[in-house]
Amino acid sequence: MSNSKKKRPVMRREYTKDDLKALKAHSKARTPIAKISKQMKRTVPALRAKAHQLGIGLGHQR
Repeated sequence: MSNSKKKRPVMRREYTKDDLKALKAHSKARTPIAKISKQMKRTVPALRAKAHQLGIGLGHQR
C-alpha cells in the first residue's frame, strides 16, 4: 500500500529581530492572523505559537 499523501519536509526558519518587531507591530495593530501569515510566509499555528512564547496576542479579539 502506497501512501497517497506526500508529507512535506519540515522547513524551519529562525525568527529574525525584524520578524519579531513586525509580529509585535501586527499585534498592536490587531492585524488578522491570516494576513500576517501570508506576509511573513509562515503558518498560522507557527505564528500563534511564537506570539504565545512572546506573551503577545495576535489577531482580533472575540
